[in-house]
Amino acid sequence: MSKTHPQKILVALSGGVDSAVAACLLQRQGHAIECAYMKTWMNEEGIDVFGNCPWQQDIEDARAVCEKLGVPFRVVNLIEQYRERIVHYLVDGYAGGVTPNPDVLCNREMKFGVFLDYAKQHGFEAVATGHYARRRENADGGVDILEGVDPNKDQSYFLALMRQEQAQAARFPVGHLCKDELRNIAEQAGLPNARKKDSQGICFLGKIRIQDFLAKHIPDNPGEIVNTDGKVLGTHRGLHTITLGQRHGLGIPSNTDHKAYVVVAKDAQKNRLIVAFDAPDAPGLWGTRFSLHSLSWINTPVSEQRALPARPRYRDPKVTAIFTPTDDGALIEFSTPQRALAPGQICALYDGEVLLGGAVFGEMQK
Repeated sequence: MSKTHPQKILVALSGGVDSAVAACLLQRQGHAIECAYMKTWMNEEGIDVFGNCPWQQDIEDARAVCEKLGVPFRVVNLIEQYRERIVHYLVDGYAGGVTPNPDVLCNREMKFGVFLDYAKQHGFEAVATGHYARRRENADGGVDILEGVDPNKDQSYFLALMRQEQAQAARFPVGHLCKDELRNIAEQAGLPNARKKDSQGICFLGKIRIQDFLAKHIPDNPGEIVNTDGKVLGTHRGLHTITLGQRHGLGIPSNTDHKAYVVVAKDAQKNRLIVAFDAPDAPGLWGTRFSLHSLSWINTPVSEQRALPARPRYRDPKVTAIFTPTDDGALIEFSTPQRALAPGQICALYDGEVLLGGAVFGEMQK
C-alpha cells in the first residue's frame, strides 16, 4: 500500500468480521474509504432449506458496520456478471466431468475484475478485501502477493490466478493478523459483527450445498459404475454428482472383505464411473506427475524448469515439486504422491511465502 498519500479505497464488505476489520484499519490509516456489498447469484437462489435468506442478514451486518464507522455504504448488483463468469464456468465444468474451483475464479473475475472496474469507474484507486494475504510493493514497481501471517487462515491460495494489474490495485489490510487479534480489534472498535461466525461454502452459494445447486442446473445422466477390469458394479446418477477420491454415497456395497470402493477415474466418453478398492496402490488414485494448463502469473513468470513449493488444494500443505514449462502449459512432479487430484482443480505455486501464481490441473501423467 502506498505510504505517500491517503487513497480513495472501496472496501468489499461481505458482512463478516474480516472485511469489517479491513475497513476499520484502512480508516485508521487515514484513507478515504467507502464500502460496498456485492450482490451475486446467491441473492437469487440463496434461500436455504428452512426458507431463510442468509445474504439479507449479511447486507444488514455490512450496513451496520458502515454506520459504526461513519462511512458510505452501497450495494452493487453483480448478479448478471456472476452468472456469465462464474456460474456458467461451474456448471459447464461439472457437466464436462472436471472439478472447477469457483472461489479462485471469483477473485480474478469478480472481486478484482468486475468489482475493481466498477471501483475505478467511480473514482476509487484500489479495492480492499478481508483476505488473509499480504501485498508487497517492490523497488522495481512490481507487486507481490504473500501468504497471510496466520498459517491457519492464510488465503493466498484463492488469489493464485490474479494478474499483476489486479495485484497493483488490491489491498489486504488484515493479512498481518491472526484471527484472535482480528476479533480483538473488532471488539475494541465496537464493530457489531465482532463475534459473527465465519461463513462456509462456495463464494456465491453461501450455505447451499453444491450438489443441491448442481441438481437444479444439470439433469441426471445415469451411467455405469465399473471396476478397473470393466465389471459393472452399479449405476450413478451423473458424473457431476461424484468427485474423484469419493468413498461414500456411491450406492455400491463393500466386498466380502469389507474393503471400501473409491472413485479413481471418470470416463466422460462412456459416461462411466471407475472405482477400485481404497488402498495406496489403487490405480489412478495417487499420483506425482500432472499436466497444468491456463497458467497465470502474478508478477514474473517461471519460464524454466525449477523446484518450487506448490499447494494442490486450499487446506493442503505446500509440497516441493519440479515445475517444467511446456508448449501448451506445464508439467508438475510432486516430491510425494498426491491423492485424488482432479482435472479442473487449482494448483497454487510459490517461492517461499511469495505467491507466484497458479494453474489448472489437467490429467495425471504416467
